[in-house]
Amino acid sequence: MGNLQKIPSPEFSAKLSIILVEPKFDGNIGAVARSMLNFGVQDLRIVGHDGNWSSETRNRAKNAQIVLDNCTTYNSLDEAVSDLSIVIGTSGKRELGSKTTLRHFISPSELTHKLIDIDGQLGVIFGPEGFGLLNEQLSKCDLLMTIPSWEGYPILNLSHAVSIVCYNWYTTNLLALTDSEKDKLMIKDSERLLSPELRKILKESIANLSNNMPTKEHRRQGIEEVLTRVIFRGLPLDDEIHRIIGVVNDSQLALKYMSENPEIWDEYRSEN
Repeated sequence: MGNLQKIPSPEFSAKLSIILVEPKFDGNIGAVARSMLNFGVQDLRIVGHDGNWSSETRNRAKNAQIVLDNCTTYNSLDEAVSDLSIVIGTSGKRELGSKTTLRHFISPSELTHKLIDIDGQLGVIFGPEGFGLLNEQLSKCDLLMTIPSWEGYPILNLSHAVSIVCYNWYTTNLLALTDSEKDKLMIKDSERLLSPELRKILKESIANLSNNMPTKEHRRQGIEEVLTRVIFRGLPLDDEIHRIIGVVNDSQLALKYMSENPEIWDEYRSEN
């Protein structure tokens, strides 16, 4: 009943990467590996770990040793996500007021339905137990996700949270492959999510744009994050991203020119 079957994992499971940032407890790493393999997900990445697994990690993983054996470790979050097409950060904190602009969360179900027909590697990042991801780390993410839970005690155990994300990804994709939907997907062309290289160029272009905005310094990061999230929420394709990058770069150059010629900027603002 609990043995690992020698059958291939679904192709859609290979599109999902789970990234743990500085996990605190060895047992949780093993439990995460087991939860992932329950749904055919095998790409585990860990930031801030040497990859030498303790006996507790191995024991908690049960028959998911293959996930630990193939796990990749990194020194930084930037390295861990460098080859991904889209990066999703997780948090159990639901902030109210003005901060909600910077933290527009989607649920695991919404995420799966948005990305089910997309061809590209996506990664979901989980922070340390008890703390979660820092704001600086969340700012590196293209989308933010939270698991709906009771507000009286909203923070889930790490492996449970990973299970819910993997479960939603697995079941939604699996249902799409049954009966008439299977035939429909067989002839449907998959769309290409933007390449990791284009994702990097886009984020750099948006950063340059926000740096040239004629606004107070503390607002620049907020502008950068909101623009990034709004664009990625639409899941743009490669050709669309090329056009967006062109518009962003032109806007950045125009703003730079205006900042170097304040009299023109003042005249423009007074007329508009």
